[in-house]
Amino acid sequence: MRLMPRSFLSRTILMILIPLVIAQIIVANAFFGNHWSRVHATLARTLAGEITTMMNFLDSGNLNAMQDMARDIGINVSINDKLNRPRHNDNRANETGDLARELSKRLKRPAKIFMDKGKRLVFIDVPTQDGKTATFGTSLYRIYSTSTEVFIIWLIGSILIVSILVSPFIIMHTRSIRRIARAAGRFGRGLDAPGFEPTGSKEIREAATAMITMKERLDRYNRTRTDMLNAVSHDLKSPLTRMRLAIETGGATDADLIRDIDRMTEMVNGYLAFARGEMPEIEQSVEIPPMLLRTVRDCAGDKEIITDFPENPAQFYARPMALARAFTNIIENASRYAKSKIKITETDLDDHVEITIEDDGPGIPDDRKKDALRPFVRLDDARGTDTGGTGLGLSIAQTAFENHGGQMFLENSDLGGLKVRIVLPI
Repeated sequence: MRLMPRSFLSRTILMILIPLVIAQIIVANAFFGNHWSRVHATLARTLAGEITTMMNFLDSGNLNAMQDMARDIGINVSINDKLNRPRHNDNRANETGDLARELSKRLKRPAKIFMDKGKRLVFIDVPTQDGKTATFGTSLYRIYSTSTEVFIIWLIGSILIVSILVSPFIIMHTRSIRRIARAAGRFGRGLDAPGFEPTGSKEIREAATAMITMKERLDRYNRTRTDMLNAVSHDLKSPLTRMRLAIETGGATDADLIRDIDRMTEMVNGYLAFARGEMPEIEQSVEIPPMLLRTVRDCAGDKEIITDFPENPAQFYARPMALARAFTNIIENASRYAKSKIKITETDLDDHVEITIEDDGPGIPDDRKKDALRPFVRLDDARGTDTGGTGLGLSIAQTAFENHGGQMFLENSDLGGLKVRIVLPI
């Protein structure tokens, strides 16, 4: 049999109520239990002392003094020859135990205690020296505090109040988690979840936002794979057909064949680079400026390079090969289209690093910047007519930065060309 409930709602309520109940029990026993014991003992000693004093007056024959004292302290006293009492007394009851022990210490004769719980009265029968019985009747509150029951009721009531107040908030959290679970189930089947938005506490909204981001990346991943297959079939089929036709007609030259082979090799290398961009790699502590300087030296040696790096650049954990490949694609792109200048800047902030790479080339129109980040999309009409390429450079870079938790933006540069702004979390 399972003792722990399955639902998050039931488990959360138990996580709150069980410690609360245990804490209440500990407080009731450790603090109030000792407090009530001392109070009851004090009340019992006081009443036992009063009864002992009145019995001393009675034994000495001073009946009037005993009656005056009983009247002053609110105790009813009677002297009886015979009483009709129950066979069993209440000397060992929880309410009268302390009084019985105090009377046993102070009186030299046995005393019997009887309670009327319905009327909240207590009667103490003490034998006199002449064989009669002195009966002292008073309120049960003189020896027992009813705040015990009140406190127990308050403990139960406080638990119920906490349950009533906490349950709506737990239900709200549970509803948000259940919505995430339903949306995740639909996402897992390749469906959308219309109307699904992050709700609930900050942590739940962050989880929902992360799941939406994951869904978007998976959709982009699937679209990219489809685009890649289409591009491979289209880009490789054309040179292969041309080579076959040229060979069959006998019009092929070695230079033409080599040019087509080089073009196909470039495309295949681009597809492989795109696929390698998602391969796993061990993270290491890196600094951006040395990586950028090496890339600029290898890819843009014929351009004027302007750099603005901090004296003590930030260090953070990243996949160096993937990051270097991404910067290489951007700098090669800038070098290909720049007229004469490339500017590289790094700005370190509290929680992220911002890198900008600018050129003074023709730039990209604002309405084409979004297309430029799509894989296998070439903007040759905007950036030149003889540049070639597979349209994967910026897409590979964007994927690499997103895998590091960052973002890449295409903006207009003050130099007149394109500015690529990268934001990476530290």
